[in-house]
Amino acid sequence: MSSRRGREAAGARVAVLPSGASSVVDYGLARRATLASVYSGRTTVTDVCDAHPYLLRAAKFHGEPTEDRCPICRKSLLTHVTYVYGAELGQYEGRVKQTRELTEMATEYGEFRVYVVEVCQSCEWNHLASSYVLGTGQPSARRGRRARSSQ
Repeated sequence: MSSRRGREAAGARVAVLPSGASSVVDYGLARRATLASVYSGRTTVTDVCDAHPYLLRAAKFHGEPTEDRCPICRKSLLTHVTYVYGAELGQYEGRVKQTRELTEMATEYGEFRVYVVEVCQSCEWNHLASSYVLGTGQPSARRGRRARSSQ
């Protein structure tokens, strides 16, 4: 791998984490291994540039732009798409959220996991960049009609 490619493969930065983030996982090593495999010819570009149409749509309308160039096409800047998952989230589980929304959610829910995916809207490169846990650490009070009627 040339030194230029090596710098670009390692160049993506993890999004700034909200305060209180725990269980942080950075997938940078997996990203570098994938890119090394592409650059060496062991993996084809079509194998890694396979973003699902829903992910591309989420990147276009809800993604947050970064200053990092795509490591495959080197034409476009990457976009981060942030998903939230957790048992307490109910109808909001699996939805795309903006980073600014996570701080408020962290005060409302006991625990939920956040996944940040980097996406190139040009060549369809996508890779899980990081994941972390947010929340108060306390189970939230039951919501809804059932919780009120049992009191």
